[in-house]
Amino acid sequence: MSAHQRQPLELDALRARLAAKRGPDYWRSLEELAQTPEFEEYLHREFPENASEWNDPIGRRRFLQLMAASLALAGLSTACTRQPTESIVPYVRQPEQFIPGRPLYYATAMTLSGYATGLLVESHLGRPTKIEGNELHPASLGATDAFAQASILSLYDPDRSQVVLEAGRISTWSAFLAALNRALANQAAKRGAGLRLLTETVTSPTLARQIQALLAKYPEARWHQYEPVNRDNAREGARLAFGQVVETQYRFDKAGVVLSLDADFLGSGPGSVRYARDFMQRRRAGLAGGEMNRLYVVESTPSLTGALADHRLPLPSGRVALLTDYLATKLASSVGSHADFSALTVEQKLWADALAEDLKKHTAKSIVVAGDGQHPWVHDQVHYINWHLGNLENTVFYTDPLDTYRFTASGSMRELAEDMLAGKVELLVILGGNPVYNAPADVGFAAKLEKVPFRAHLSLYEDETSYLCHWHIPEAHYLEAWGDARAYDGTVTIQQPLIAPLYGGKSAYELLAALNGQPGASAYDIIRDYWKSKSGAKDFESFWRRAVHDGLIQGTSFPTKKVTLNRGANLAAAENQSAREGIEVVFRADPTVYDGRFANNGWLQELPKPLTKLTWDNPCLLSPATAQRLGVTNEDVVEIRHEGRRVRAPVWISPGHADDSVTVFLGYGRTRAGRIGTGIGYNAYAIRTATAPWFATGVEIVQTGERHPLACTQNHHSMEGRALVRAGTIEEYQKHPDFVQEMGEEPPRSLSLYPEHKYDGYAWGMAIDLNACTGCGACVVACQAENNIPIVGKEQVARGREMHWLRVDRYFKGALDAPETYHQPVPCMHCENAPCEVVCPVAATVHSDEGLNDMVYNRCVGTRYCSNNCPYKVRRFNFLKYNDDTTPVLKLLRNPDVTVRMRGVMEKCTYCVQRIQEAKIGAEKQDRAARDGEIQTACQQVCPTQAIVFGNLNDPKSRVSELRAEKRHYALLANLNTRPRTTYLARLRNPNPELEKK
Repeated sequence: MSAHQRQPLELDALRARLAAKRGPDYWRSLEELAQTPEFEEYLHREFPENASEWNDPIGRRRFLQLMAASLALAGLSTACTRQPTESIVPYVRQPEQFIPGRPLYYATAMTLSGYATGLLVESHLGRPTKIEGNELHPASLGATDAFAQASILSLYDPDRSQVVLEAGRISTWSAFLAALNRALANQAAKRGAGLRLLTETVTSPTLARQIQALLAKYPEARWHQYEPVNRDNAREGARLAFGQVVETQYRFDKAGVVLSLDADFLGSGPGSVRYARDFMQRRRAGLAGGEMNRLYVVESTPSLTGALADHRLPLPSGRVALLTDYLATKLASSVGSHADFSALTVEQKLWADALAEDLKKHTAKSIVVAGDGQHPWVHDQVHYINWHLGNLENTVFYTDPLDTYRFTASGSMRELAEDMLAGKVELLVILGGNPVYNAPADVGFAAKLEKVPFRAHLSLYEDETSYLCHWHIPEAHYLEAWGDARAYDGTVTIQQPLIAPLYGGKSAYELLAALNGQPGASAYDIIRDYWKSKSGAKDFESFWRRAVHDGLIQGTSFPTKKVTLNRGANLAAAENQSAREGIEVVFRADPTVYDGRFANNGWLQELPKPLTKLTWDNPCLLSPATAQRLGVTNEDVVEIRHEGRRVRAPVWISPGHADDSVTVFLGYGRTRAGRIGTGIGYNAYAIRTATAPWFATGVEIVQTGERHPLACTQNHHSMEGRALVRAGTIEEYQKHPDFVQEMGEEPPRSLSLYPEHKYDGYAWGMAIDLNACTGCGACVVACQAENNIPIVGKEQVARGREMHWLRVDRYFKGALDAPETYHQPVPCMHCENAPCEVVCPVAATVHSDEGLNDMVYNRCVGTRYCSNNCPYKVRRFNFLKYNDDTTPVLKLLRNPDVTVRMRGVMEKCTYCVQRIQEAKIGAEKQDRAARDGEIQTACQQVCPTQAIVFGNLNDPKSRVSELRAEKRHYALLANLNTRPRTTYLARLRNPNPELEKK
């Protein structure tokens, strides 16, 4: 059944079905609950009808005939496709520092919205191939997120800007400098009155000094900053509370109770990787005899933080302020404003009452955190709540703002637009960003930009803003340029290039140097000279080498500072958002393409969104009740109207979404984003205004009668009807620790037709702690980068052909409108009794003496019998030639230690066997065994919460052996007696007994 023939879902019937169930029951999608024909197709057939090789009704027998013909033409050893002929040239003189086959690692940093994350980058003979976290860096501690993992693909993107452009024609850097100098000469007599500089968030000390020097040279010039995903509300809230702007730092490892008010602190934001690690550290302490932390989440749009909550309350973003005020009155009458709380339901008030009592029991051991998109008054109120609970200087700390220099910027985006319209701007230089695309709709930036006589734009791509500028300068990727920036805690991080600019790009430092009359200065000299003047080191060379080697300057994090509460008339200024009628629209950065800057990154486009499992698109999310009231279902196109502006978006019904609210995702609807990112989805910025950048009420949603197919993976590779996710409460676990094993016991080892094999050396295995998994998807991208896994595109994903070796299944449990959410990463199980091995006619999938289920690609003839016989559905088949072997720059991206597979080959997770072999060889050279922790798979290394552990099962002291000895340990589909080497630890919740009763 095609997407356009889907029957509407009867949501009332689904609610009744869920209400009638007893015991644990997990479900992936509304289609599964309704048992739609489409879901039945995916469930009962290994390869669904829409995954057939051709659209015409060709039979399976004919397909096999054609495959056999291909084999006869190509030869078995080439795996169905002839590899291109390549000439190789050996080193004549081998550089002394290179050992062929052995990578080097360099410390560097990636910034996102101005904030730095410390990284280690793997380099093979001068070409970077893999990103890892820097263990020395406080923002990463050796882990990263999906954006950092995928950034390596952006480096080699052939669609990146490669030449200087003048009015759309190819020009040169020298020609630009000549034109720029003429324009600056005109500004010199006017003291820079017509000069404007527009940047994104700046935390770089060196860049800030360059900007200050420019403003000193041209006193009448103005510096503007704009970031579509900004923290302006949080800063203004701090100003309300303390009379000054401060940065808030949290110690989640010390908090027994955490309340998130529309804040996805585990999934997004400058400190999210570190915060996820700290939060899970405290959660693990509860299993080791301490107190497990408890997480409450109030939010409109389901998030990664909400999915991990022990108690989650769906609430429109506009009503969070009212609930915060109500909570404050329950904690202390002097804190709340005693507003009219009639807009809150009885259930919401009871929820807040129980929460308030729990917070009171955890004074000085709790955290209340508000989301960046919440009203400044909410942040103000949260500061007072944390102060009243005694959290300040215990779990909540304050420092100077990281982007200290931000507040020397003299104008807003609206002011810049007004000056352009009035003809006051004669020379505009835009460093990064894409304001023509993502500026607020009510500013009218694009139309006013064309009134500027000289406009230049520095960016990675020739994007929407570049198209409207006279000059476009290709920007160097962060892996091609020197730089510095501050991390979430203020730590100065050094950005070291791994490769010379592939396309001759320039950095912001070099362009600012040209503005300051130093066109020949290099970024390296600029940054080095700055720190030479600031470090105060007696031996600067040693200081500099250490900073570059470590990737950061030790001791530069901002110290904590004492603040004084500015209790004034702020409560009277509270904006009661709940009083407004109608549906609200909520704006969120997309989970995979962010604000649009990653639109041309295929890895991120094809990464399933953590909560919806959608790819290559941005729907609008509605709750089941709101969708039912509007009469729409999945893939119906609606028109969202707000203040005279409108966009059309396909609907996706999201269990757990707040009623009377619609979420739209930023980052899509690009018109100039490269071959991959252009023309996908709708542009949510078209209805986003400067006065309401994160949510606004009074929205009208109108049916259009149209349909738009969405590529969703949530029903792919289904294993329905089995005990997949196992979960309980910490109280159940403490009283009856064997309850996890009793959900499905493994048959005795003697009950098997397979002969028992003794593993004398290594016996590799993996344990995945579901209690620590946030479902962020970083492991999926890390696996893709490490193992040369291609993307397949939206059409192929819709056919069920995504190639990811690792997937993260998402399950719901409970009520349709407010379910619990669970995540489960599923790589290859590496079964000891592997069903795939016995059915392969050419022994392409075999078992190693160390317990690995290996793939011999040259033997594979593509029968897909192994996939048919795999109960875990973890094997992927190359239906088409997905790998690009013609674009030269993409060849630089690939890991040379991993084979690049071609069409007709079955592939799957290998436990990163190349890493295993490298570590074993190194250990053998030292006449020893590989140590525990010495080998890390790509998914394990990237995980912010250390949910994935790999090691030797024959070592009883290894971390993986210790985890398998826990009572929470279980194997997936253990009753099949496949004896998987990949096993799991059950998820445990820590609910409030008072709320469980209700």
